[in-house]
Amino acid sequence: MTGIATSSACREKALKSLNDLPPLSPILNRLLGSLANEDVSFAKLASLIEKDTLLAGNILRLVNSSLYGCRGTVNSIGHAISIMGLVKLRNVTLGLSVSNLWAKVRTPKNFSISRFNQHSLAVAVLSDHLVEKVQVAYPEGAFLAGLFHDLGKLLIATALRDEFEMIQGLMYTSGKSREECERELVGCTHSELSALALDRWNLPVPIQTTVLYHHHPDEAPRDKDDEFPRHLAHVLSAANDVVNAMGITPFLPAHETIPAEDLSGLDRLGAAKFAPAMMSEFQAEFEAMRSIS
Repeated sequence: MTGIATSSACREKALKSLNDLPPLSPILNRLLGSLANEDVSFAKLASLIEKDTLLAGNILRLVNSSLYGCRGTVNSIGHAISIMGLVKLRNVTLGLSVSNLWAKVRTPKNFSISRFNQHSLAVAVLSDHLVEKVQVAYPEGAFLAGLFHDLGKLLIATALRDEFEMIQGLMYTSGKSREECERELVGCTHSELSALALDRWNLPVPIQTTVLYHHHPDEAPRDKDDEFPRHLAHVLSAANDVVNAMGITPFLPAHETIPAEDLSGLDRLGAAKFAPAMMSEFQAEFEAMRSIS
């Protein structure tokens, strides 16, 4: 496919497929609203969670797991908040809600929604751990940026199935990167589609920017008041590389070869000295969340 009109049509078709995804739950809408600086009461949010018996049950399973080491049984969302904290509860709820949402999406036979979910969740969890060690502007957006960084891949796979297959084939035969193949065949990249989708959902601009530049973090525009040496996109890029290097990839290995240098993601952030303890904490949290998602 070539030509501006065709590229534009592909992009719009992919974005319109957002409307074909399962609708966001009231809880997820409120959580996303809280990130857009709406006046959201977390007390009311806890009440909403308790009304969703499946979600509430999963959150209680998580907080009662060995991950939190509680001596007694936690049997209310209010108690869970006191143990996990509001931010962690928000992230866990987002992760579980989105994974459940995507699980209902119909995808091509060679697109594993399970692998996609696991990769997105792992990148979100690791990004959240990294911003505890690496100073960046808007660290509170790390988890959500990780959770939605590959949304564009899902949109391409569901709305542009022929192009998705062609991208997979071109990557295999040409050795080009996924983004190069996407731009050649669709006219835009999955990163651009992800950012456009988050814009339509009215998520904060820093999260959109982080997602847009996660494959090219050095190009991410910086606020003149940003005093930190790295952008949140650097964190997302490193988390994505490390998770891929661990084999937690959104596609089968036959479709993508993970370069060995991806293991240097933590080194690039200056976080190598934190790696052993941080990766242990990451793996414990990821495995706990994956087991109930």
